[in-house]
Amino acid sequence: MATPAAARGAAGAVRVVKPIFSRDLDEAKRRVRELYKAWYREVPNAVTMFQLDISVQQGRDKVREMFHKNKHITDPRVIDMLVIKGKMELQETIHVWKQKTHIMRYFHETQSPRPTDFLSKFYSGHDP
Repeated sequence: MATPAAARGAAGAVRVVKPIFSRDLDEAKRRVRELYKAWYREVPNAVTMFQLDISVQQGRDKVREMFHKNKHITDPRVIDMLVIKGKMELQETIHVWKQKTHIMRYFHETQSPRPTDFLSKFYSGHDP
């Protein structure tokens, strides 16, 4: 059983979390824009270095798609963690610590799933 003082302290306590990098949402957004620009500039180098079977525009569209996938996030700590992961991916790409297959995995995510039921297969022209 909790004492009345402990119950008051727990009820009135507001947990303040320490920021990772950004103090507020504006600073986190600035870091995201910097990362986006770095990726946008790196796409032509990655396409030639890894001899990818895509155009530079397709690579830049994929970068845009990956950033738009997380645009709903508003917590600066979560944004900072995603920026850290994005910088790690960028560094691995720049230093060629990845292989061609690692990069091409991002492009297979946009393929539409194969139809599973009979009518969908019929309409799309697949054999059942």
